[in-house]
Amino acid sequence: MSVFDQIARPADGHAWITGGSAGIGRAVTLRLVDRGWTVHVTARDPEALEALAAERPGRIIPRPGDVTDRARMAEIVEQIEAEAPLALVLLNAGVYKPMKAQEFDAAVARLMFDVNLGGVANGLDPVLKAMIARGKGHVALTASVAGYGGLPEACAYSATKAGLIAMAESLALDLVELGVRISVVNPGFVETEATKVNDFEMPFLMQPGEAADRIVAGLERPGFEIVFPRRFAWFLRALNALPNRWKFKAWKKMGA
Repeated sequence: MSVFDQIARPADGHAWITGGSAGIGRAVTLRLVDRGWTVHVTARDPEALEALAAERPGRIIPRPGDVTDRARMAEIVEQIEAEAPLALVLLNAGVYKPMKAQEFDAAVARLMFDVNLGGVANGLDPVLKAMIARGKGHVALTASVAGYGGLPEACAYSATKAGLIAMAESLALDLVELGVRISVVNPGFVETEATKVNDFEMPFLMQPGEAADRIVAGLERPGFEIVFPRRFAWFLRALNALPNRWKFKAWKKMGA
């Protein structure tokens, strides 16, 4: 049986989610708890985590921290592992700041690089060490269909999500022989505080609960990529397969 056929179950240990106090992460946390998991949740806001934990007392464990703090991520993994094996991890924390070329700001770009890429690496480091040593576990990275190619106003964001997709693919080449499953989660537009800043129409916009249902369903079936909505993903794949000149013209015709 391929490692991509392995499904993590609550009996295997505990789950950990970063970026879990709001949006997709919060919704996935509640879905997993309702499926029998004990979920450790990380975010920067301790009060938001405590409020979430109060919704499922004893089943949601707040683990406050900033994903850009490498030492804190290692400490959290060590604390969880002292209680139970980490069987399922969703590295979900991320930030999105729209940015056009005429508004390009290196500091804003660096923020997204540090959180979306660096923050995932900080979580992956201790998680992979623990799972590889055990020869078992499932880690998923929340990327985006924005990583399939550059989207309007998303020069830095698309770059970070493309990086996460490539990171997951590269790691899978090694992990397939080590008993550890890795998945990449590529959502389309989901209504969160981050996407509320967009001033353009977002096709196939989904609610966090619906996105969480798709993610949890993907974690519970074999495979590498969890992508939704599929029609939007197919559209972006087809668009990015065009010669660049045609692709750029297509975006302009769509109002980009």
